[in-house]
Amino acid sequence: MFHWLARQRYLMDYTLAAMWRRKWRNLILLAVFTLVVFMLASVSFFGSAVRFEAAHALRFAPEVMVQNLVLGRHAMAPADWVEKLKGIRGTRHVRGRLWGYFYDAANGANYTIMVPDGTDPSLKVAPGEVIVGAGVADVREVRKLRHLLLLRPDGKLFKWRIRRILSDDSALLTHDLVLLAEADFRAFFQLPKDFGFTDIAMEVRNPREVLTIAAKISRRLPNARVITREDILRTYENVFSWREGVLQALLLASLAAFAIFAFDKASGLSAEERREIGILKALGWDTSDILAMKLWEGALLALFAFLLGAVAAYAHVFFFHAGVLEPVLKGWAVLYPRAPLTPHIDRLQLFTLAVLTVVPYVAATLVPVWKAAITDPEIVMR
Repeated sequence: MFHWLARQRYLMDYTLAAMWRRKWRNLILLAVFTLVVFMLASVSFFGSAVRFEAAHALRFAPEVMVQNLVLGRHAMAPADWVEKLKGIRGTRHVRGRLWGYFYDAANGANYTIMVPDGTDPSLKVAPGEVIVGAGVADVREVRKLRHLLLLRPDGKLFKWRIRRILSDDSALLTHDLVLLAEADFRAFFQLPKDFGFTDIAMEVRNPREVLTIAAKISRRLPNARVITREDILRTYENVFSWREGVLQALLLASLAAFAIFAFDKASGLSAEERREIGILKALGWDTSDILAMKLWEGALLALFAFLLGAVAAYAHVFFFHAGVLEPVLKGWAVLYPRAPLTPHIDRLQLFTLAVLTVVPYVAATLVPVWKAAITDPEIVMR
């Protein structure tokens, strides 16, 4: 065992010296290899992190949401639906929710306006007060004024005192959020008190009975659309996976170009390399020694490029917010959250990327070297 390790160390020393003699060729190949790995790994890291954030955020979402459909479109749910749903065995905390969207013509931003459900005392607002997200506070420049003014489409101006500005830590969920009291919400959107709710949220006593409860709701309210937490999570997974797939498909051209470039560099031995192999054979090197030496060369270059590209992609995504990739994978808006993502890496995707980039390059180096190694040294040197 010791003899084998010493032999590999000597082969590696010789390989590093040989690579240094052809440093410019290897540096160009390393730069291209690293760039390809960097782009593909950035997409993979960002997609995994966004899916993780979505799954983490949805842990606090209601288990079941019920919406009213009129002509196939989402409409306000009648207020008496709350009592009807409370009568279904196995449900708890059935409550109507009020939320909607408002387009602010002053800056072209869309706000999510919502009435807090009262479960969190820190988010409780009284009539005349408002809690806003960090993005709303910045775009409206209200951090010093401490008042929010919104102009309704019919020209009526509303003014609220800002009770609290939500922190940047929750920007992924609250960046465009405006929390109002129920009376202010209904007055702003011109909704009568008995007009109902945007939707109805409910909890299920036994999480394994969610589908059963959903079926009971559908039978009791035929015009309702029942949405479970798993449905929303599945939708997020599909959306992010689709966007990630589109971006990776666009990068396939770069991967194909790299494959051609790497195969050409790896499979085409120069005259100097062939002469070197001939000299080594004449000095007594076995074919296995030459193959091991070239295997070390390809493996060191490929692994170093992969590690360098993966580390650069990690820094790009989790320290520099992914630059160009962020709007493509998360979407774009005037109020765009700049919250840092929690580092989360899909190990299977990383392993697949390593297999697709490292293994083909290492394999491509062996065939031409084997052909040169089995040729008579005199013929090779001539």
